Amino acid sequence: MILSFDYPPANRGIVVVWGMLASFPFGGMTWQVLHYLAGLRRLGFDVWYVEDTDSELLDPITFCWHTSEYSANVRYLAQYMDSIGLGDRWIFRPPGVRDATLGARDLMGLAKLYKEADAVINLCGYHPLRSEHDDIACLIYLQTDPMVDQIKVAENDAQKIEQLDAYNYLFTYGENLGAPDCLVPVDRYQWHPTRPPVCLDWWFTDSPPILDSALTTISNWEHWDNDILWQGEKYYWRKDREFRRFIDLPTKSLLPLELALEGINAQEEAEMINHGWRIVCARALSDPIAYRNYICASLGEFTVTKDQYVRPRTGWFSDRSVCYLAAGRPVITQETGFSKFLPTGKGLFAFNTMEDILAAVDAIESDYQGNCRAAREIASEYFAAEKVIGSLMERAGF
Repeated sequence: MILSFDYPPANRGIVVVWGMLASFPFGGMTWQVLHYLAGLRRLGFDVWYVEDTDSELLDPITFCWHTSEYSANVRYLAQYMDSIGLGDRWIFRPPGVRDATLGARDLMGLAKLYKEADAVINLCGYHPLRSEHDDIACLIYLQTDPMVDQIKVAENDAQKIEQLDAYNYLFTYGENLGAPDCLVPVDRYQWHPTRPPVCLDWWFTDSPPILDSALTTISNWEHWDNDILWQGEKYYWRKDREFRRFIDLPTKSLLPLELALEGINAQEEAEMINHGWRIVCARALSDPIAYRNYICASLGEFTVTKDQYVRPRTGWFSDRSVCYLAAGRPVITQETGFSKFLPTGKGLFAFNTMEDILAAVDAIESDYQGNCRAAREIASEYFAAEKVIGSLMERAGF
């Protein structure tokens, strides 16, 4: 895969992005990282991608966790860095290895890069800080999952406070944090709102959805345990609870509904199929091109959102849903408070109830092409990588 790139001179400074491209080598995570890298490079930054963590890796072939064998992960990383014209701008330090790196620079070269860098962006806050990072001039924390960090700070979690104290700027996908209707505490720190970026040209398609296509989404059914208690309430980090709230939707919808899922067992899958849902295996979409093709072949997206984003009204919005919008595919997604910041009602629909969903489905079915155009316009106006990342870097002083 070679994605379009036509980069200007890299004369705006050096920016390092820490992410999970090799550690979690599957479609959604890959696109997230590539959008940030290409967006920064299109803005004229000399962007480098680095993985410098001792966390375990997910094997891109077997999908098993391991720590000792990482050659397939490195090949995956190299392939996708090449695909965006940055094949000479990545460094990978194998987990547990402190005296060697792979990629464009050795360990001394990585230390030199940290000293030279104008900023390091910790995407998803995934990379823990170590003494080797003390020379970094500007650290930017980019929180893609709001609430857990904020709760830990409010509860005086010393480890989390020490971590966040080290950063010069904190950004979050929780655009509604600090608003009167948001339940997330925002003690101690200033959290700057941002949203997922997308390289629009990578998703443009003039092909219609395939025959017998549906409103779709790509998701884990259950997630690792990241539920959190706050002020006597438990906030859940999983999709299955939310999908079950609307389990009868296919019997009422004018359009078919399909879920590409990982982590659903046979009994649960049979239950969903019995209620009219189409279920396909999300693992087949771990390849980024298959992921993109699936989105582009869909009528649009119907999805639910984790309770942890919904009930507290975080204002969070999905980077996967942004890809649907960029492909000109309308999106129906659960309200988190994002409708305060994004236009809804055509191309993008926020819902709280079954009635909201059915009204959105009816609107899409009655004017499908108009909703496709509106979806693309929303992506262009509110999520274009150059705009989103440009705003982030400007607020960070660049």
